[in-house]
Amino acid sequence: MNNELTSLKGDYTIDPAHSTLEFVTRHAMITKVRGSFDEFSATAHVDGSQPSASHVEVEIQAASVNTRSADRDGHLKSPDFFDVEKFPTLKFVSREVKITGDDTVEITGDFTIKDVTKPLTIPFEFTGAATDPFGNQRIGFSGQVDVNRKDWGLTWNAALEAGGVLVSDKVKLEFEISAIKQA
Repeated sequence: MNNELTSLKGDYTIDPAHSTLEFVTRHAMITKVRGSFDEFSATAHVDGSQPSASHVEVEIQAASVNTRSADRDGHLKSPDFFDVEKFPTLKFVSREVKITGDDTVEITGDFTIKDVTKPLTIPFEFTGAATDPFGNQRIGFSGQVDVNRKDWGLTWNAALEAGGVLVSDKVKLEFEISAIKQA
């Protein structure tokens, strides 16, 4: 086991200026389209020596979805997808944290989009701990997981004339996390 990972202990807050919550899906079955959520917050209690005592809570502002296309972002905010007027946040609340290898962690929790809550397990790589130039103790994690958007009720699509659909069901979620230890 990584001594640095197992020795972590404390309460942390995600640093949104140095973290990303992104997604990737296929458009028209031929190209990947990337997007992100620009407004989110998260807290974590980390106990590397007793991972079962660790927990994470994440809240994402659905209206902050950003795919670099105003029309597409507007459609994603509509009732066809996130319905941000009725459901302003996406949430993840962990139920279990396990150390699975020297530098790997698995976080299982309940992920809520709109009014659908499903279990989700996300594998993460521990990317290190450091003290930044301002004296903040930071930890980093990188993770990704594939999900089927239909599992969360995101079923809108359009058939293509040549066959297939406009938006793939499979969505890759990607996370780059920098968190700061709280005093």
